[in-house]
Amino acid sequence: MSRPGINLPKRLWTWPVTLVLAAAVLGPGAPAGADADRTGLPEAIDTVLGDPRMEGGIASVVVADAASGDVLYSHLPTTRLMPASNTKLATSAAAMEILGPEHRFTTDVLTGGRRVGSTLVGDLYLRGTGDPTLLAADYDRLAADVAATGVTRVEGRLLADDTRFDDQRLGRSWAADDESSYYSAQISALSLAPDTDYDTGTVIVTVTPGAKAGDEPAVTVTPDTDYVDVRVDATTVAAGGANDLTVEREHGGNTLHVTGTTPVGGSGAKEWVTVWEPTGYAAAVFRDALAAHGVRVTGPTRLGRQTPAGARQLASHASMPLKDLLIPFMKLSNNMHAEALTKAMGYKVSGQGTWPAGLAAVSGYLKGVGVDTARVRQVDGSGLSRMDNFPAAQLTRLLLAVRAEPWYADWYRSLPVACDPARFVGGTLRTRMCNTPAARNARAKTGSLTGASALSGYVTDADGRELVYSIVLNNYQASSVKPLEDAIVVTLARSTADEAATLATVRSTAPGSGPDSGLECAWAKPARC
Repeated sequence: MSRPGINLPKRLWTWPVTLVLAAAVLGPGAPAGADADRTGLPEAIDTVLGDPRMEGGIASVVVADAASGDVLYSHLPTTRLMPASNTKLATSAAAMEILGPEHRFTTDVLTGGRRVGSTLVGDLYLRGTGDPTLLAADYDRLAADVAATGVTRVEGRLLADDTRFDDQRLGRSWAADDESSYYSAQISALSLAPDTDYDTGTVIVTVTPGAKAGDEPAVTVTPDTDYVDVRVDATTVAAGGANDLTVEREHGGNTLHVTGTTPVGGSGAKEWVTVWEPTGYAAAVFRDALAAHGVRVTGPTRLGRQTPAGARQLASHASMPLKDLLIPFMKLSNNMHAEALTKAMGYKVSGQGTWPAGLAAVSGYLKGVGVDTARVRQVDGSGLSRMDNFPAAQLTRLLLAVRAEPWYADWYRSLPVACDPARFVGGTLRTRMCNTPAARNARAKTGSLTGASALSGYVTDADGRELVYSIVLNNYQASSVKPLEDAIVVTLARSTADEAATLATVRSTAPGSGPDSGLECAWAKPARC
């Protein structure tokens, strides 16, 4: 067996016996072990899954001992369900192996022109390699570095080189009505994030009520750019009136529509909205930064132009290493980071920055560590597509296998931690499982789509034994089934190897959940988690 385009570490030829045993047990229809039956753990988890909120729904659940690989509980382990953002477990692990923990994305300013005094005669190239964490401040520093070379005028064009990735901007079967939502931004090798959550490919639109009823609300855009136009059809109403503002982008362009009402003295709105064509967005912000530093580009901006061989570098920016980038990516479940990494893996393995090439690289890694890729369908890196299918058994295999990887500690650190209030520690779990033995104990990747929820990760039980679990729930009609996921994990945390501790109830609403809590808490901006 081998991974496409990369050498297979020798340790994968000699799996730990426990992992081989786990692979055998996690096959079709695998039952829980006899020891687990004796403890009452199957009955305890079955009780949770029998909750009315799962009526008509379907669950794939596996619990295993992390050290031995023994399966302690198994319910429909081979049933393929939508994993939502649990897909990021596969993408992030593959990225750590294929790109490496120290991988950095670079963004360069280059030219093939010649200097005549302070004038550069020739084109200026802005070349990206997929960095999903570039901020306006980073483009400003690049511009400052160009100015520091003594150039004040460019007799040529600004050419944006995003050719490291292809020009397919949206993933397979992504919902059209999500197009302007920040978690469904377009993917380019050259883009821009407006904040340190690194919501790449978006702008932040802030709407403030007018001073009196009838006034037009004030609207600002971050970063301050003319790349987007704002059309305000909203009205300020009297204090106590409705605050029902909507900010959306039209399809195929960058006109942002602000509609609805906001009361005098009210909170207004703050929305993260995607841009159309992120390459142009990055180039526009960079061009403005050049002008601010006294560098005038006389020619037009052109997109999608490849930098010629032999062009010399004027300025460069390197991202944080991948092991650190995993923190905002996984803690906040950032879809766009997942897709940038997927295309970057495709380029690394096959020289093609495309979804098919990247997904082939991910599949090669998964197969190399014992995941049965014939039982998995992955069509994007993030899990935003409803075509993604993973059974809990294969997610559990992955969680067991990565424990042997040399980069495991950094990857494990990126998983959200239950009830840890620090946003970049607790992440999407920061309000869940509080006041339970799972608090600051359970680590897991969350996942949410309409009718699909998942939680897969690690927890230590009352004996100090580490357990691995994967819970994938689909086709329910309740507003949220996350309290059921929490109940299973808390049951594991309370239990010992000899006796399961059944929860008294799982009907109460989990902290931080509510009528719309079927979505990731980080998917509502400003983030509720």
